[in-house]
Amino acid sequence: MAGYIPSTRAEREEMLAAVGVQSFDDLYRDVPAGMLLHDGDLNIPEGMSELEVCRRVSVMAAKNMVFPTVLRGAGAYDHYIPSIVKYIPAKEEFLTAYTPYQAEMSQGILQSIFEYQTDICELTGMDVSNASVYDGATAAAEAAAMCRDRKRRVTLISAAAHPDTVNTVRTYCYGTGDPLVIVPAKDGRTDPEALKELLTADVASLYVQQPNFYGQFEDTAAISELVHGNGSMLVLGVNPIASGIMASAREQGADIAVGEGQPLGMPLSYGGPYLGFMATTAKHMRKLPGRIVGETVDSKGERAYVLSLQAREQHIRREKASSNICSNQALCALTAGLYLAAMGPGGLAEAAKQSMSKAHYLAKGLCEIEGIELVYTGDYFHEFVTTLPKREEVLKALEDRGILGGLPIEGGVLWCATEKVSKEELDRAVSVVKEVLGA
Repeated sequence: MAGYIPSTRAEREEMLAAVGVQSFDDLYRDVPAGMLLHDGDLNIPEGMSELEVCRRVSVMAAKNMVFPTVLRGAGAYDHYIPSIVKYIPAKEEFLTAYTPYQAEMSQGILQSIFEYQTDICELTGMDVSNASVYDGATAAAEAAAMCRDRKRRVTLISAAAHPDTVNTVRTYCYGTGDPLVIVPAKDGRTDPEALKELLTADVASLYVQQPNFYGQFEDTAAISELVHGNGSMLVLGVNPIASGIMASAREQGADIAVGEGQPLGMPLSYGGPYLGFMATTAKHMRKLPGRIVGETVDSKGERAYVLSLQAREQHIRREKASSNICSNQALCALTAGLYLAAMGPGGLAEAAKQSMSKAHYLAKGLCEIEGIELVYTGDYFHEFVTTLPKREEVLKALEDRGILGGLPIEGGVLWCATEKVSKEELDRAVSVVKEVLGA
């Protein structure tokens, strides 16, 4: 790499003269001298050789605990990632590419986004998807903002949704001064009776997660009927892996489908970067934040890709914008598209079936131990909540044997199993729990 400053010395001097200063230091003359850094102030040590850097980084990396067996989810899931999904996004032409502002110059990036959008539409049953947002919680908050109009400003959100999603939507509502009301949960699901009471004429939308934070399947048919009967919109947060065997979000009555795309080929990576997907019907297309890539033909009649739609007020008339999302997670979206292409409908369904069956197998094994039982008895996907005596002791014992146990939550422990964990690993985890509890 030659350098970070593309202009010549003569060009830089010309620019300084144009603004009426002699040097770059003059640009900072209003900054107190004590705040300025000078040569040597940072006390940066001498550089190291490549071998020395590798040794230093290896020592740092060894402090991380990488669990061979993961029985925890709660929004970030340890699924198998095919090798090709890791390889292609690492190619420098994808890895170094940013959001295409000179869009039509970036045909490869645009094509990858177009194919990602197509996949998300097929997964959710919706007509149109944007080019992604930062994460699933952001997608939920942006969807809630989409639903508001002059007369309807209240957002409802289920207490059975992920706590981080609830807090993110709350933050967005605080910023715009709009009310957020939590719909209570009953037996691990959204309480329909409480929902009926809260559906007033000023409610713009309800956000429900399917499956929800506790792994339970919501009765979306009944919820959709209540919400639409009130003239409000239903925003459904969906698990993309579960969508491989479930009815689509549209079939469940959703007006907008959102979710966290991390299960689609992205490693846990200590929390990111992740991917928020959003899809909706053609009726609400122009309210969708971010950008939409479309397919067309060029002057020679050959296939080409363009930025079909992006709300320009997000960039320019920001004070009137319903959203200020101007970027997208292009590399993560490419990864998700590659994962879905590599897995195919059959592979995605198989991952979902195995995740669900292994979770039920784990639950059965745990609940055979005295003192452990399911907290919620309804149907669930690949997460469930149990009681757990000696919770800290059990989780520590599992950790000592290379097993990341469930997430401690109020009332019990939230467990998860994916297709990646084997039957032998599940049996070993159950035996550790038995050992600690003296069963």
